[in-house]
Amino acid sequence: MAPARKALGFYNEANDWFCNAGLPSDITIVIDNVNFHLHKVMFLHISCKPFPLSSRCGKIEKLIEETQNTDQGSCTITLENIPGGANAYLVAAKFCYGVRVELTPRNIVIVYCVAGYLEMFDEYGDDNLFGRAENYFHKTVLKNWKDCMVALQSCETVMTEADNLQIISKCLKAISMMACTDPSLFGWPMMMYGRLQSPGGSILWNGINTGARIRSSESDWWFEDISYLGVPLFERLIKTMEARGIRPEKLTGAIMYYSRKYLHGLGRWQGGQSTKARSIASFSMKPAIVDQRVLLESVVKLLPEKKGKSFCRFLLALLRVALILGVNGKCQNSLERKIGMQLELATLDGLLIPTYSDSDTLYNSDCVERIINHFLTSEQTVTTFSPPSIASEVSQSSGPLRKVSKLVDSYMAEVASDVNLKPEKIRSLAEALPESSRSLNDGLVVLQVLFFEQMQLRTALAGCVNVLDNENPSTGPMNIVLSGSTAMAGQIVQRDGWVTIVRENQVMRVSMERLRSRVGELEEEFNRMRQEMKRVSRTHNSLESPWFLSRTFGNCKLLPRSSNVQEDVVESTGPATPRGSTDQPRASHHSKHR
Repeated sequence: MAPARKALGFYNEANDWFCNAGLPSDITIVIDNVNFHLHKVMFLHISCKPFPLSSRCGKIEKLIEETQNTDQGSCTITLENIPGGANAYLVAAKFCYGVRVELTPRNIVIVYCVAGYLEMFDEYGDDNLFGRAENYFHKTVLKNWKDCMVALQSCETVMTEADNLQIISKCLKAISMMACTDPSLFGWPMMMYGRLQSPGGSILWNGINTGARIRSSESDWWFEDISYLGVPLFERLIKTMEARGIRPEKLTGAIMYYSRKYLHGLGRWQGGQSTKARSIASFSMKPAIVDQRVLLESVVKLLPEKKGKSFCRFLLALLRVALILGVNGKCQNSLERKIGMQLELATLDGLLIPTYSDSDTLYNSDCVERIINHFLTSEQTVTTFSPPSIASEVSQSSGPLRKVSKLVDSYMAEVASDVNLKPEKIRSLAEALPESSRSLNDGLVVLQVLFFEQMQLRTALAGCVNVLDNENPSTGPMNIVLSGSTAMAGQIVQRDGWVTIVRENQVMRVSMERLRSRVGELEEEFNRMRQEMKRVSRTHNSLESPWFLSRTFGNCKLLPRSSNVQEDVVESTGPATPRGSTDQPRASHHSKHR
């Protein structure tokens, strides 16, 4: 075969690719209905080395040997399930013909996999494609966050081959390690939120130090980047990070960020929380195409056993979406169990889950009842924010149990207005919690104590009450005691928690003691008043005696009194005055001498 000039490139016509080598093709490679018209062996005019397919690709060489046993002329070979399809094979074919192939983070995984599929190892030619791809992957891609993320996302189209070559596992380990590290240590210069960063932390613009400083790195800076991964790779990345020892709250935050991004309507039930984009690699990554049902079922499996108000609100929102999407029973049960473990942190609006099935009721009370049952079977602990004095007075499970009982009572009051809700369901919800969980019974205990105390007080003060009631029945002290005690008892019944009731009872006891002491003082005052009234009565009687009048007025004649005067005397309620004799007119000495 005459030496041929070096191939300059490839061109296509419809579904056929040709090499402008100037020689007729003697082999056709068919991939996905695309025909590559190539050459079995071609010698370069300079090195006179056999150049392309049979000398570079072990798989092609084996297939050519099999076909030459039956046909010595041109042959056609069909390759099936080749990683990356026709586009990936075009890169390998160009490399075999000496065309320069540029390796990038976006194509490295495809080239790596197709080189392994075609067996383009060094034993079939020095510095072959597989060795070049492997060297670039380890020395460049795995040491850079952005390149590693882009390469990992490109694995989604060649999962099986990438797993066989351990490309995915190596990317996951590298990303997990870098997520625990300060992003400024990944190399310089690097893309930091779209800007180049200098070693000192300043922002560079066209290579010039602007003097502006980048804000301190946040621990959740990687949430946005990993959210561009599909569900299978995202799930594997979270598990790898968990095995590496990344804190559960960080993993939970990443899962919540990913869920809010792809589960429609989830943020609406969480108070309109929005995701804030802080991306490094997303400028060169494509958004993932996510099946929402598959995502939700995967997310529920990834969520750790964690408690928190925001996390509980997220779980309740997740349950609404799960009921809409119709997830499997195992996923729904797991989600309800996670909610039940922290039901004391839930709110009423979170529990008001609408019925998304053909049921006539407005709210899904069956789901809430199952959550309550999960709460009762889970282990309860004392809340950390309770004061030590209160926590020492209650059992370990009483605090959450009281909160849940109040929440369930509020829920029943809200859903009871539904005319289609059967009374049996309300009763079932009311009886789901034990009787000791409600403070209303403890309040009635308190009322009995108050009743007996009032009976004892009534017996002790019976005499005093009768006297005072005769003067002003509407404001007697017993009425005051009864009305005041009833008001205070009503306040106790309305309050929550037996600890508060006991304390209020102690305050009431002190108040009762003070009231009893005050009543005693009033009784003593009444006795003194009664003695004074007796003394005044004796004085009045002595003033009206004949002896006192004769001594005072002597034998003077009293003027006859008119009826009016008599009436005035009768109507007068004041004591008689002893000054009557001094007011009578007396004759003067001047008249006597005249």
